[in-house]
Amino acid sequence: MTRPVLAVTLGDPVGIGPEITARTLAEFAGDDSHHGVAVGDAAALRRAVSACGLDVEVREVNAFDVAPMGAGVIDIFDIGVLGDDAPAWGEVDKRAGQAAVTAIEVATKAALDGQVSGIVTGPINKEAIWASGSEHLGHTEMLGALTGTTRQDTMFVVRNTHVPGHHLKIFFTTRHVSLRKALDQITRDRVGQSIRSALTALRVFGTDAPRLAVAAVNPHGGENGAFGDEEIVHVGPACDDARSAGLDVSGPVPADSVFHQGLVGRYDGVLSQYHDQGHIAAKTYDFDGTISVTVGLPILRTSVDHGTAFDIAGTGKADPGTMRSAYLAGVEYSPFVPAIRAEYGTG
Repeated sequence: MTRPVLAVTLGDPVGIGPEITARTLAEFAGDDSHHGVAVGDAAALRRAVSACGLDVEVREVNAFDVAPMGAGVIDIFDIGVLGDDAPAWGEVDKRAGQAAVTAIEVATKAALDGQVSGIVTGPINKEAIWASGSEHLGHTEMLGALTGTTRQDTMFVVRNTHVPGHHLKIFFTTRHVSLRKALDQITRDRVGQSIRSALTALRVFGTDAPRLAVAAVNPHGGENGAFGDEEIVHVGPACDDARSAGLDVSGPVPADSVFHQGLVGRYDGVLSQYHDQGHIAAKTYDFDGTISVTVGLPILRTSVDHGTAFDIAGTGKADPGTMRSAYLAGVEYSPFVPAIRAEYGTG
């Protein structure tokens, strides 16, 4: 595609997803260099436009390759789940969960079929999607099932750094498990596999000779076993294996310094060992500028890195900053779609 077209899912229609989508698409409606098409229920998007006080028209489309109308008009591919009867704002609702799931399914199919360059996903509520009958833990697992891939990884992109043009990328050895379970999952083999996956993703997304730092688990890197032996038994040996294979891997590096070192340009990526280790670092540095990219899929998928914020849904107060960043990342990364398909395609 000469002009990137992105499918932007509303997320849970009773959360802030429709509002931040409306504000983002309204901002870029007059930009002819790319085109965002919302995916969800038209009634939910129109309700969000009203809540935000936006002076824009919502146009329903039945294809993704339609020509944009320009400033003042935002497009939506209406999935027809809710009709005109949208549930109340800010409440867990199985119909809203079904709408969120259907939007993901429609957008993913469009990306697999090459109708769009990639998808940008709004926040979903896990209780709602489970109430709708979905058994997936969340977006990532659902996308894996829809694309037929068995391993997906999260890549955070921290876009505002001390070095112009340098966007630190953060990866995760473990994700949505308790800290106690995460420690059990941090093994030499798993860390080694995560190192290789992170380096592959860095190359796919344009870094020719990637430098990866591997974060330690324990304070001060364990102090030679005084504060824990994960570095000695698992993380350190995995790093040694990678270096023996000729890979540019540093670590284990104490987690209280490794993210700063990445931000100032010493590393292209950091492998975090558990969910909050990387999330806290990224979101404290730049909450609105940090976006999530799912790697391992044969499609481009960027996402906000926050939840549905039911407490403010429908008030028009939601900050669209992260959705805006995720959308722009989708535009920026669209040239990498051929490399993404070549590396992660299933056939």
